[in-house]
Amino acid sequence: MQRLANKVAIVTGGGGRIGAATAKRFAAEGAKVVIADLSEEGAERVATEIGDAALAVRFDAGDVESIARLVQRTVDHFGGLDILHNNAALLDLEFLNRDRTVVDTDIEVWDRTMEVNVRGYMVACKHAIPHMRRRGGGSIINTSSGAAAAGDSSRVAYGSSKGAILVMTKYIATQHGRENIRCNAIMPGLILDPELEPKIAELAALIKRHQLIERTGRPEDIAALAAFFASDESGFITGQSLRADGGVLDDQPMFADELDRQSN
Repeated sequence: MQRLANKVAIVTGGGGRIGAATAKRFAAEGAKVVIADLSEEGAERVATEIGDAALAVRFDAGDVESIARLVQRTVDHFGGLDILHNNAALLDLEFLNRDRTVVDTDIEVWDRTMEVNVRGYMVACKHAIPHMRRRGGGSIINTSSGAAAAGDSSRVAYGSSKGAILVMTKYIATQHGRENIRCNAIMPGLILDPELEPKIAELAALIKRHQLIERTGRPEDIAALAAFFASDESGFITGQSLRADGGVLDDQPMFADELDRQSN
């Protein structure tokens, strides 16, 4: 399919698992894609795999000027902007392990999480929307998380940041819908690739026990949904948040225990 032909897209966090899969999917559907990542090497790797339709740009989602430069470079290079996939986030496991409860989490961890995960999205939209207006509209896709839908024993800053993204998505959709600029959010569940899966095998097994779909979620699952939200096929959908998590939050709390009981 060429649902994104003649479109220009930015994918932040484009060197990571979900970002790389999404950038490749956008390009396969006809878009020109800017792969933006803190890791220049990661962005270049994905851009090389895509070819001439891609441009790698190093950027820092916590740096306001860096985000502004990213958007301007996209427009200068490809002539406009139609799609923004806000996907960058703080995912370093060492950093995330410092994000615990409101009592135990350092203020600097909270502030840095909000700076990157929330302010970074807001600033990217701030600079992208004027260019979308000039093109007659556009699509913004924000990556939130299933962590925004239910509490957990740790990572209060991460979960709160992802919840803020859901509210921001509705505000952007409300304030810019009449300009034909849509904004939707994706809430991934456990998304693994062969490299990450063995590193968190115990956690993965625990989460999969409660999924309705037994297989592991893959980056390509999120990329497919992002491509739909980016395309005109979702042209009457805005302000929505959709979980892609194998149904992990849709069953009764005792569901997995009942399955175990029946199998014994």
